[in-house]
Amino acid sequence: MSKQDYSSLLETFRFANGTALKNRVVMAPMTNFASNPDGTVSDAELAYYTRRSGGAGMVITACVYVTAGGKGFQGEFGADKDELIPSLRQLAEAIKAQGAKAILQIFHGGRQCPPELLPDGQTVSASAVPAELPNGGRGPVPRALDEAEITAIIADFGSATRRAIEAGFDGVEIHGANGYLLQQFFSPHSNIREDRWGGSLEKRLTFPLAVVEEVNRAVKEHAAPSFLVGYRFSPEEPETPGITMAETLALIDALSSGGRLDYLHVSLQEFWSLPRRGTEDTRPRIEQIVDRVAGRLPVIGVGSLYSAEDALKALDSGVDLIALGRPLLIDPDWVQKVAEDRAAEIDTELDPAAQERLVIPDYLWGALTHTPGWVPIKA
Repeated sequence: MSKQDYSSLLETFRFANGTALKNRVVMAPMTNFASNPDGTVSDAELAYYTRRSGGAGMVITACVYVTAGGKGFQGEFGADKDELIPSLRQLAEAIKAQGAKAILQIFHGGRQCPPELLPDGQTVSASAVPAELPNGGRGPVPRALDEAEITAIIADFGSATRRAIEAGFDGVEIHGANGYLLQQFFSPHSNIREDRWGGSLEKRLTFPLAVVEEVNRAVKEHAAPSFLVGYRFSPEEPETPGITMAETLALIDALSSGGRLDYLHVSLQEFWSLPRRGTEDTRPRIEQIVDRVAGRLPVIGVGSLYSAEDALKALDSGVDLIALGRPLLIDPDWVQKVAEDRAAEIDTELDPAAQERLVIPDYLWGALTHTPGWVPIKA
């Protein structure tokens, strides 16, 4: 196929605030378990990002914890104190030196945090409701946050944003997806509060919207107008009760109104996945989401788009940008191959002998090669 076939993937894209991306491909945020124990970015991580930042127009980092009580992963880097700014700056510069915009994803894991990573060993959430685990059983029972703690965490998101700005990032992405704290406040499964932070759908939106407002306050105070603020969300939840498609559409309306954000990022394992409940519409979730956003904000779509053909078809759904996660683990030169008319040469299966060439940190490499079904692996 000729390069022309894929030219729409390579078009420049401009956000409403004027920030321009060199193409429509984004590196999706992926935890790599490779940071130093003190929360600084390791040399292995810098090499990993450098290797993957030459193609995509924008790179969204793995999530960083905004407070020590929200650390969600072994080997996660932090943005919870000013001492980490030089480390964050190294990462921002490494990404930007390759020609991509650098976006820091900011996060609190809530009830999903491993207790052994927390200063007091106690997970927290909107309510004292444990997570339902994918293989059955339940996670540890979290402690319900009190008013003062909620207010403090909101402020922590603002402080982490200021640190991202001082470190030279081009934007932040608020992590409201994958069952972490912001989603826990929005979900009727994890939020059974009866105060201003929970109860009705509207009250369950209070915490996520307060975080967005605080992040925007920090941006207004410390950043240039070109600084981006995005929000990642998961449509629906498998639990009952849980977030339905109807509630997802209400979340989209709340996030899309009032000039709060520069983009929305949908978290999906499979781009074309179908809704579970809460809608009579049988079309894929992504098409319903794009319709509901109705051009108010750019939408980033993601989910198992391994080949250039997959990505091109996804772009036709109406999303503005395509995020690649696992495809860029498997082939860091994905975008360059499309640009050089070599789309047919894109690797869509992980080469189990190629860790060094792919520049993937040891722990992540072990997880990729020993977790069945995470990525396609070359036989």
